[in-house]
Amino acid sequence: MQVDTAIIGAGAAGMMCAAHANGRILLVDHARAPGEKIRISGGGRCNFTNLHTQAGAFLSENPHFAKSALARYTQWDFIDLVDHHGIAWHEKTLGQLFCDTSAKEIITMLRGLMQQNGVGLRLQTAAHSIAKTADGFTLMLSQEGIETQVYAKRLVISTGGKSIPKMGATGMAYDVAAQFGISVTPTRPALVPFTFAKDRFAALAGVATNARVTANGQSFDEALLFTHRGLSGPAILQASSYWRDGDDVTVNLLPNGRLVEDLRARRTQAGRKNLTTELAQYLPARLVEHFATQMDLTGNLADQSDARLRQIATALSHWSLTPTGTEGYRTAEVTLGGINTDELSAKTMETHKVPGLFFIGEAVDVTGWLGGYNFQWAWSSAMAAAQAL
Repeated sequence: MQVDTAIIGAGAAGMMCAAHANGRILLVDHARAPGEKIRISGGGRCNFTNLHTQAGAFLSENPHFAKSALARYTQWDFIDLVDHHGIAWHEKTLGQLFCDTSAKEIITMLRGLMQQNGVGLRLQTAAHSIAKTADGFTLMLSQEGIETQVYAKRLVISTGGKSIPKMGATGMAYDVAAQFGISVTPTRPALVPFTFAKDRFAALAGVATNARVTANGQSFDEALLFTHRGLSGPAILQASSYWRDGDDVTVNLLPNGRLVEDLRARRTQAGRKNLTTELAQYLPARLVEHFATQMDLTGNLADQSDARLRQIATALSHWSLTPTGTEGYRTAEVTLGGINTDELSAKTMETHKVPGLFFIGEAVDVTGWLGGYNFQWAWSSAMAAAQAL
């Protein structure tokens, strides 16, 4: 089989690239269906982009690398594409856009575009034995015991990272990079819950509250969720991308910062109320009970001096915690790190060392915040490559 471009990995980036590239395109994936991470994302409604997408919302050893692709195919471009295909959407919070009905609409849109573009789609097919030739690449495809050799002038790797292995993640992109002498920055799970020893928060499992979570100087104001194994929720997932083993995480359970002023006012109006009863106006009751066992929260509000109220507020707004680790790739939404951006053209995503070889999407060392940013990187990096193919 001869094609102009072979694309390995039929996820968000691979499908987007195949749908817009020129020439004879072959898209290969070992899964039963394309776009599986699209299908499960956003609770089945796919948080397909973010209104506030800009390069500052991405982590990379080269923070400038993503600027070119993001500027040339923006969130507004993808929104126009979605609108053109009649997919209804809504903003949930913080610029996060979701399908009104189902993530499957995004997959259907991309499959339709691929069909219009004449893309050959081979599912439940493994790609292996990749080799460079004088004017392209050869690779072997295995499907139900049948081997097919493919010659491609260009090769695009869009197999993602190591996150969510139950969805078929393999880290194949890093193996291909190693084969061709292309460096990979250290990888680790990102957008992932924290774990703590000895069921530290098991009694609080299911409790959620708004908080400001800070890791290595980066803060996020969103919901925090206690679990049987530790801490989760959007604020925690965001902070996890900046956390390193052994680091502390600071949790501010009073992000509006008005507890002392409010309790002083309440002290003159309802001094006989229990302190814990009043604190439960600001925090979930079970969380207040937890802190009552950690610090002295006995007595009525009238019994608390200004100094004591400040002590309580400080404790609740500067809660320092040291996770034992994270849930790992099993639940991580993305993989941080990947193909070293120094190896790639920021304009085309083509490797400098191996002409005709491209890496796009999550496999690259560009990792976005929670909330549609990583899908936008998939669309933008895919289009950067597609326009060069």
